[in-house]
Amino acid sequence: MARTRPYSLRRRLLLWLLVPLVAIGLIALIDTYREAVDTANAVSDRVLAGSALAIAERVVVAENGALEVDIPYVALEMLTSAAQDRVFYRVDGPEGFITGYQTLPVIAGLGQEESGYSDAAFRGEPIRLTSLARAASTGATSIPFVVTVAETTIARTQLAQTILLRSALRLAILIGSAAAIVWMAVTFSLQPLYRLRDAIAERNPDDLHPIEQSVPKEVRGLVDTVNSFMGRLGSALGAMRHFTGNASHQLRTPLTIIRTQLALSARAHSLEEARRAARIGDKAVAHAERVIAQLLLLAKVDQAASERLKSLGAVDLTELARTLTADRITQAHAAGIDLGFEGEDPLFVRGEPMLLGEMIRNLIENALAYAGSSAEATVKVLRAGDEIILEVEDTGPGIPDAELETVRQRFVRGRSGDRPGAGLGLPIVEEIASLFGGRLELSAGAGGRGLRVRVVFAGSEG
Repeated sequence: MARTRPYSLRRRLLLWLLVPLVAIGLIALIDTYREAVDTANAVSDRVLAGSALAIAERVVVAENGALEVDIPYVALEMLTSAAQDRVFYRVDGPEGFITGYQTLPVIAGLGQEESGYSDAAFRGEPIRLTSLARAASTGATSIPFVVTVAETTIARTQLAQTILLRSALRLAILIGSAAAIVWMAVTFSLQPLYRLRDAIAERNPDDLHPIEQSVPKEVRGLVDTVNSFMGRLGSALGAMRHFTGNASHQLRTPLTIIRTQLALSARAHSLEEARRAARIGDKAVAHAERVIAQLLLLAKVDQAASERLKSLGAVDLTELARTLTADRITQAHAAGIDLGFEGEDPLFVRGEPMLLGEMIRNLIENALAYAGSSAEATVKVLRAGDEIILEVEDTGPGIPDAELETVRQRFVRGRSGDRPGAGLGLPIVEEIASLFGGRLELSAGAGGRGLRVRVVFAGSEG
């Protein structure tokens, strides 16, 4: 699995802020440029119109009936600017060109007393021009004419660029200020996380107490999750230490016996003494094997408990118990115990077949190990209302009432101490039962003899 590269929350927030801001700023600049061009045109067009009107007012009819124009150069001076724009004009009458720049473009199609504006090119330069249609009166008639005034667009362009640059500068300051504010805000907002990090880093590895650190409510869920995890981890480590200590004690005894018997067999004076030491050592090895097997089973149960066995199927407890009881008939006969089974109808519980089998196997082997020769042991599966009961009852020596609760604990043996065992059988049974929603019940057998062990489950449909 590829390792995910760490990223900066501060950098990501800045990116999410600045990219949209820059995009909005570009859109705003485009709109500002259009508005600047329109504003510059509006201002300059009014000056153009004023100049054309001033010229039109100086057009008169001469005595010979022709149009004469006395150009008021003050009208053209209104258009001059620091941008060194050049100004052009022309006047046209009914017969055509009268005065000015003859090749200057004219806006055609204007009606009397109408004016218009247009962008064009003159002498290789872009220009802005206006044409004004008027008529000069002779008293009896009117002679129409058109005045056209144009100027280059240097001043307009510079004005639009100035507006655009000032707007861009304001936007840049705004975006930069926003980035700085976000940077500082994120830095201050992340301080509780930095303090949380330092508080965890300064902890002793064995300190799994809940974190008591003031954090924002958005991070409280994370802290609660970490506290919950540390609580579970502390419980698991405590159980592991306790379990490991008890397990090492239980394994130390058979290992000591084995070493002792090996030493005795090495110093034996006869073959019979060596064989006797070997038999005792072999029993110790068998006992150690059983302890290890039960420890592994407990580890498996603990793992299943941590995984919560999300998908459980319906298991026929009657068939499972019958099969396992039949498998132990030979072992029961060798121990002088009459082992039987009672149960006919299929009865289902929700669980995992392997673990339920281990639970039943531990109950049967516990009865065979402690009931004693000439005893009876019966495995039963029965229904009581909505509950399914697995019961193993024997007629052996039983367990005193005062010890019925203590034998539920790991490594506690409640029957004859000369029997093999590690005190893990009933704890295993109880843990598996609780894993599948069952409960363990211990009591004396019928007539106060022996031991009755019951595991009660909720019933399940097959």
